[in-house]
Amino acid sequence: MSETVFVTGGAGYIGSQCCKLLAANGYRPVTYDNMSSGRPEFVRYGPLVEGDILDGFRLDAALQEYRPKTVLHFAALIEVEESTREPILYYDVNACGTLALVEKCKEHGVEHFIFSSTAAVYGEPSVSPVKLSTPTTPINPYGWSKLMGERFLQDCAVDAGMGVTIFRYFNASGSDPDAELGVRFEGASHLIPRLISAAAEGTPFSIFGTDYDTADGTCVRDYIHVLDVANAHLAAMKSPVDAGHVRTFNIGVGRGYSVREVLESVERITETKIDLQLKDQRAGDASELVAGDIDEVVNMLGWHAEFTEIDDIVFHAWRWYCADG
Repeated sequence: MSETVFVTGGAGYIGSQCCKLLAANGYRPVTYDNMSSGRPEFVRYGPLVEGDILDGFRLDAALQEYRPKTVLHFAALIEVEESTREPILYYDVNACGTLALVEKCKEHGVEHFIFSSTAAVYGEPSVSPVKLSTPTTPINPYGWSKLMGERFLQDCAVDAGMGVTIFRYFNASGSDPDAELGVRFEGASHLIPRLISAAAEGTPFSIFGTDYDTADGTCVRDYIHVLDVANAHLAAMKSPVDAGHVRTFNIGVGRGYSVREVLESVERITETKIDLQLKDQRAGDASELVAGDIDEVVNMLGWHAEFTEIDDIVFHAWRWYCADG
């Protein structure tokens, strides 16, 4: 029998990529998703249980039926701007939902818990690269809700008898290299899918701020391929942490690309010239966010990013756009 892994949010962008990778490595991924933003066609690597992480009865039934030893927790709301408009919703789903899941994991003997966190917990750090020791001072409810989830896990790991791994992703990007899975382009808020949509549809694209303290004046971010994110979870499962212990890693490449550099990559890959509109800076946009302490995850888990060039990430996203359209 294949080892069962319980994947909340397994019908989503990163969760589905993890399910595909798990199945390819002999595991049985069970997707637990309320399908509010997940895609049914992405659930093709194992069973689907439709349910909400705040639904204790549904969680009980699913965990009782499948009895997983490992839980990967992706289910969350992730839009920063939305979190400022609906903070109660974000704290309810992201923070309270994580706590509710941890409680059920304790009741059902889950041994390993891998939590999908975010670089947004760092807020607007004054230094780059961002180290694990950098103060966590989020600037929006989304970041705070994820940091609260981390805090719950730090405090509850011993009581729950679980080994916990926390991954703080930087900018998860790209799509499945096989073009079977990918990001949702409609209504996307992240840079690469928005640029690809602008290139494909011939619509203007706005750059917010060209006077940042960076090489070309535009914001710099660390883009990490979604398959590399998935591989980090597999590496954590193969090198589990002891019960009651919590470890935290930054997941990024350790190198940043500016908005203009990503724009140029999209224009190269799509062979399209994008119509630019230059606008003022937006409040809350840090000039540079690049992952530091990458050697921690390399040394402890043997993980490293395979896709470090922005053109590879953009190419896979563009191929998915063409396949999904």
